[in-house]
Amino acid sequence: MVEAVVFDWGGTLTPWITMDFRAGWETYTSILHAEDPLLAREVASALAAADTGRWAAVKDGAKAFHLGEVLADAAVDTSSELHGRALEAYREFWVQATHTDPEAAPMLAALKERGIKLGVLSSTMWPGEWHEEWLRRDGVLHYFDGVTWSSDLEFTKPHPTAFEAALAAVGATDPARCVYVGDRPYDDISGAKGIGMRAVLVPHSDIPVDQQVPVDVSPDGVIQRLAELPNLLEHW
Repeated sequence: MVEAVVFDWGGTLTPWITMDFRAGWETYTSILHAEDPLLAREVASALAAADTGRWAAVKDGAKAFHLGEVLADAAVDTSSELHGRALEAYREFWVQATHTDPEAAPMLAALKERGIKLGVLSSTMWPGEWHEEWLRRDGVLHYFDGVTWSSDLEFTKPHPTAFEAALAAVGATDPARCVYVGDRPYDDISGAKGIGMRAVLVPHSDIPVDQQVPVDVSPDGVIQRLAELPNLLEHW
């Protein structure tokens, strides 16, 4: 019997959208350095490089990080009176990639009716409150018994401590009775199976080549739509 189901966020609960990291940072620096377009472009380049570098470190060692570290890596002065407005513009740039799949709410409701605990575990540098605001906006936050964001952790997926933190957040104690649903074979499938969870792959994300890691692992199930999950889990 399945005790808990934990979901990846980007590319799973929210459909994958390919975004331009640099364009997001240009939105930030165009406000922070509005009086100097050349400097704005230079700082945007530094931020994009820092962003990419931090994600590369995740691939190599699963080291989690948060937004403040990217800003510090690029030597951005966050004490500027324009920082808050610039950061809000940056967040607004990304909103287009945050909308929850319309099939998520009825799927989550169906699992909840079975008494299954529900959670989220996402590799992210953004503050948890951003994600929770978006989930609340889309009317699904209340379905979750616990949400776990790697920006609050020392390590992220596929490190076992990240999955252990997510299970602890929902109050689950037996990984063998828990399922992880995600879009990445390395981060999600191998990570979940590595601590004894079962894993379901949603294979629709166009994962950047520099974030891919070859892995010899097979999911316990594959779904093309979130609506398929309750039926898949019915006999597990």
